[in-house]
Amino acid sequence: MTYNFAAILPELILVFGEPVLMLTASTMGARATRLTTWGTVALLLAATLAALFTTEPGTAGPLFGGLMSADPFAVYGKVLIYLSGAVAIIAADRWFGDDVLHGPEYPVLILLATVGMSVMVSATNLVTLYVGLELNSLAAYILASYRRTDARSAEAGLKYFVLGGLASGILLYGISLVYGFTATTDFSGIAVAFGRDEPLGIGLLFGLVFTMAGLAFKISAVPFHMWTPDVYEGAPTPVTTFFASAPKIAAVLLAARVCFEAMGPAVDAWRQIVVFAALASIFLGAIAAYGQTNIKRLLAYSSINNIGFVLIGLAAGTPAGASAMLFYMAIYTVMTLGAFLVVLSLKNAQGEPLEAIADLKGLSQTRPGMAAALAIFMFSLAGIPPLFGFWPKLLVFNAAVEAGLVALAVAGIVGTVVGAFYYLKVIKIMYFDEREQELATSCGPLEPIFIAIFALIVSPLGYLLIGPLGDWSATAAGALF
Repeated sequence: MTYNFAAILPELILVFGEPVLMLTASTMGARATRLTTWGTVALLLAATLAALFTTEPGTAGPLFGGLMSADPFAVYGKVLIYLSGAVAIIAADRWFGDDVLHGPEYPVLILLATVGMSVMVSATNLVTLYVGLELNSLAAYILASYRRTDARSAEAGLKYFVLGGLASGILLYGISLVYGFTATTDFSGIAVAFGRDEPLGIGLLFGLVFTMAGLAFKISAVPFHMWTPDVYEGAPTPVTTFFASAPKIAAVLLAARVCFEAMGPAVDAWRQIVVFAALASIFLGAIAAYGQTNIKRLLAYSSINNIGFVLIGLAAGTPAGASAMLFYMAIYTVMTLGAFLVVLSLKNAQGEPLEAIADLKGLSQTRPGMAAALAIFMFSLAGIPPLFGFWPKLLVFNAAVEAGLVALAVAGIVGTVVGAFYYLKVIKIMYFDEREQELATSCGPLEPIFIAIFALIVSPLGYLLIGPLGDWSATAAGALF
């Protein structure tokens, strides 16, 4: 058994730092809010550096008897998760301000969720997978209902908890079936069992279906998407910003590792499920967003729609498909964080956080910089060239065509056209509708910097990243095959 503690240094930094911050919070009370906020950001940045520079090639896994791995795939996910979490925490600090409900435990909860996500992307065993996923989920339930005197936040937390518990039960049932028919929880052993049974036995097939269903809930794929719009709308906007980025990355990478490493030999069986979920997510996410009046609900359906495109790369079942998935998640995270940061930075005429799409009318006249940034993010999410959001879509479509899934790629292209409408609607409201009220900005010194950086990344200048990000994605994807 290999005990390479250097390979899990990022997790150790977070795990040992969390009790220190929690004790600080319990000792100092509300005065510790700013301290725990920046302490958590420092820990996440330290963990990012540890992930990038302490993992030695060839010694990264499997670790601890096959429970987890610190391979390039896990490192890729950890870096995206840690940085997304840090941005979400910084944005929340200003948004909550001096709210009496904002306590020092908020960043610590995000830190706990981040530890769970870190374990998720590193898991090479069903037990580790479930432990990491539940650690993330339990913290997420609390975060969704963080504003306990707000009925919408309480409702969001309750819905998330009930449906999340149901999904966890489905996943656990699938895991138990897989274990029962393979006699192992290790991904490599499961892969051997799936490769040995031809055709696939009914027990393993049911285990595969239930496991995929549980994972589909975590990535908000149709038909297990029903929680997403309600939770995104009801949760505090900084929490929604976090939900739309880091947990999405962790869940997608976890699903990819399970499919490619544990169930790789059964690709023909799980590909049917993934193709259905991809098409359903693309078209439902696009069509259901048409009538939305709340910007957070619209972005929730946008996340469902984009997950459909990511699943096209998964359906390809090839290294190129896996690489396209990773590339897509990196750019999607930048686009989504940028859009939410703009929303977080605006308040309506009553001084309340902006949520209604109608409140954006005439934004280009009063806040031209914010309007331009949001337009860039909307165009990029729609996949309209020459913005950088076009390139990840092209990669997943190309991977599908190379895998012989031409019809799936064509359907995805049609879905892109259908989904462009609601992104363009937001831009039309900002630039062509008459201003009805004066919008105020409420952001710290760092938020405009983040928005500007993210806008530059998804602008045509982002094509300069194709080489380095593409190479990094390909290296990370190669660890799965």
